[in-house]
Amino acid sequence: MNENFWKDKYPVGIAAEINPDQYPNIQAVLKESCQRFADKPAFSNMGKTITYGELYELSGVFAAYLQQNTDLQPGDRIAVQLPNVLQYPVVVFGALRAGLVVVNTNPLYTARELEHQFNDSDAKALVSLANMAHLVEQVLPKTGIKTVIITEVGDMLSPLKRLLVNSVVKHVKKMVPAYNLPRAVKFTAAMAKGRGQTSTDAAPNNGEIAVLQYTGGTTGVAKGAMLTHRNLIANMLQVKALMGAEMSEGSEVLIAPLPLYHIYAFTFHCMAMMLIGGHNVLITNPRDLPAMTKDLARYKFTGFVGLNTLFVALCNNEDFRKLDFSTLKATFSGGMALQLATAERWKQVTGCSICEGFGMTETSPVASVNPFSNIQIGTIGIPVPSTLCKVIDDEGVEQPLGSIGELCVKGPQVMKGYWQRQEATDEVLDADGWLKTGDIAVIQDDGYMRIVDRKKDMILVSGFNVYPNELEDVLATLPGVLQCAAIGVPDEKSGEAIKIFVVVKPGETLTKEQVMEHMRANVTGYKVPKAVEFRDVLPTTNVGKILRRELRDEELKKMQ
Repeated sequence: MNENFWKDKYPVGIAAEINPDQYPNIQAVLKESCQRFADKPAFSNMGKTITYGELYELSGVFAAYLQQNTDLQPGDRIAVQLPNVLQYPVVVFGALRAGLVVVNTNPLYTARELEHQFNDSDAKALVSLANMAHLVEQVLPKTGIKTVIITEVGDMLSPLKRLLVNSVVKHVKKMVPAYNLPRAVKFTAAMAKGRGQTSTDAAPNNGEIAVLQYTGGTTGVAKGAMLTHRNLIANMLQVKALMGAEMSEGSEVLIAPLPLYHIYAFTFHCMAMMLIGGHNVLITNPRDLPAMTKDLARYKFTGFVGLNTLFVALCNNEDFRKLDFSTLKATFSGGMALQLATAERWKQVTGCSICEGFGMTETSPVASVNPFSNIQIGTIGIPVPSTLCKVIDDEGVEQPLGSIGELCVKGPQVMKGYWQRQEATDEVLDADGWLKTGDIAVIQDDGYMRIVDRKKDMILVSGFNVYPNELEDVLATLPGVLQCAAIGVPDEKSGEAIKIFVVVKPGETLTKEQVMEHMRANVTGYKVPKAVEFRDVLPTTNVGKILRRELRDEELKKMQ
């Protein structure tokens, strides 16, 4: 589809184009927004709120610490391994102001996963939560990380509350396993030192990398998508444009239950909301529904960012249903397919429709979304401004409207490529800037798009990508495993659940418990399979490649 086709698909009041070169870098956006909205709340967590003015001051303090007390140089990578706490925006924006490249790291990663990401990114520094420091201790000697900063959950709270919260987490809930990191610096000590020092904001050009966001892409090896300042600025402006007149500057209150280390929440809350001076209420543990509901009751929230799994859980919670939704005007869904029944139930409970969109790590992430004024449930909406979409067949030939094909995206938010993996980059990104998404879609006459299938074997568990190759590689290291395969099967709660198939070596025995224990020790929670099936043989091609699709088809038939 050419540019002219898309230009007249936008509702009145929404521009078809944005200017991705409006700002030279993210630092410039941050400075402008923190001055404009200095007295407005930026982030809240555990009852504590920091304004945009305070965010600028605190991130400057952290930048000063990094510049004056470490050997870190502009362009070096800093891994940030934090849940949704106030330290997260302070650290991320401080690191960017110091000229570093942020490597978002899942706090739930196992030692094996951490070692891969730290080494692949060649991280020189790490900011981690004390709860995960025992794993950091295990992997640190195998990495090039020299600067380690450890923070505790309550470190941004008032002194008395900080002491109370950190003591409860450590001694009552026993959530901080013992660790020994003698060279690590406490976050509170780093901030105290940085307060008396000066920082100089780095001034990278907008083509330089701001964030290395890890993803499996179309294969199972985790790769760093190189997201430039221009990529992220473009996506901020695109999201803001599509929110149109619905969002008022300096007065929106957005609930942030999804992890900020995930690209969806990162771009929405840390980037797009900055442009409009939005107030982001950080939910540290969205699985604790009673605590989350208590948090929500404190705020007259106007927006909610979530995904299907969370919407279902909340709508089934009696306390959530009793909340005051009179100010809620926008709900955004992404990360996984939104089910029609979930959308209807959310509207019934809250009175607010859900805008579903589509994105990938490689598109920073938002590629398309349903405009507020014209939501079509069951579609992923229209491309965000300055973005083109098309579907192609297996030979790469563009298909006409209404035809099924692989969805491709082109726009200023499309990544620079995969970090130090040119071959993998060339597989998905062509010379004209078109990104192959691996999703099978249809473009309707009105420009709205529907995802109908996935080309790749990726499994989507509650919005998180899980790659069969990785699971099978881990499983293959378990003594007794001859062959194995991992697939996704439909699941009401998480969209898809992981099922693995195992062929045991002749003369050996394996139990389901042994398999599960091995997986739990080597992969993070959402990658652990829900079901294990032992088989004598697995279906293969004539060259011996296991046919995962055949296994999936068998499972679907059983469920019908």
